[in-house]
Amino acid sequence: MTPAVLIVGATGYAGSELAGLVDGHPALTLAAAMRARPDAPAVPAGPSTRAVEPLDVARFADVDGVFLCTPHGAAAPLARTALEAGARVVDLSADFRLRDAALYEATYGAPHPAPDLLDASVYGLTEHARAEVRTARLVANPGCYPTSILLPLLPLLAAGVVHADAPIVADSKSGVSGAGRAPSEVTHFGNVHDNFRAYGVGAHRHTPEIHQVAGTDRIAFVPHLLPCERGILSTLHFAPAAGCDASVARGVLDEAYAHEPFVTVYPAGPTPELRAVQRTNTCHVSVHDVGPVLTVVSALDNLVKGAAGQALQNMNLLLGLEETLGLRSPAGEPEQGKRS
Repeated sequence: MTPAVLIVGATGYAGSELAGLVDGHPALTLAAAMRARPDAPAVPAGPSTRAVEPLDVARFADVDGVFLCTPHGAAAPLARTALEAGARVVDLSADFRLRDAALYEATYGAPHPAPDLLDASVYGLTEHARAEVRTARLVANPGCYPTSILLPLLPLLAAGVVHADAPIVADSKSGVSGAGRAPSEVTHFGNVHDNFRAYGVGAHRHTPEIHQVAGTDRIAFVPHLLPCERGILSTLHFAPAAGCDASVARGVLDEAYAHEPFVTVYPAGPTPELRAVQRTNTCHVSVHDVGPVLTVVSALDNLVKGAAGQALQNMNLLLGLEETLGLRSPAGEPEQGKRS
């Protein structure tokens, strides 16, 4: 029998993107696309034309998986209800990304709504948590900025390419869709068009998540708002360990991602750009010698690899399906048989 899933919060950008992906999935049935709030729009913001229904938690018992695309704080109670109903959960909010309830409260300004579930959740950076995700019931989908930073950085940290005492600068730029569908003064067209700005400097909510997963607080993360719809380009700068240069770092990344369907490591010379990754589930990475530092550039689509696409990777694994099913290659064709 084909597994069935439902989406809560299908009218936001990530939820709408996810509805479109699941609608085209060859081995999943989208049982329902639901609102997270009573006043949410009646149709998704993205590629799906499916009508969006009111939230009905009783239907959690009728499906195999639940995607939660809600604001932080609202997801955890829904996750508990879905788990008690026997469904597996992928949460695209921030509710289960941080392992420490006190850190969550300090970061999001409210007590954690379900601290007893934190130990049951798996941080779903799929390429680095595949085995754990397969056996989990609750997956915390990573943030879009952290995904763009951690995918290139984790193998380099593990291999000792980064100097042990050096700070790591993560200079990241995101399209406007990363701010969500709700309009604001900051994301108004007149304030974004022909403009470029840093924001959340030293205080962005993704910083504790990045530090936690990387295992170091030496990372200085600075996000910026790009005048475009979608995509994240992150540029990392750090001093290399003795004997390490771009060639060594590139070799580490080549080895780490040689068999990964959704990570592409560039040869020496070219750098990633947003147009190559938009509307795909891929992350492109390059490494460069820049004077005394190494510079790593990564690019991904914040709504796909940074949200809906990675969530679908994780749900595929949770439900025992081939990981690439329902996702698209840069050419727009379904990925076939690259990872199971």
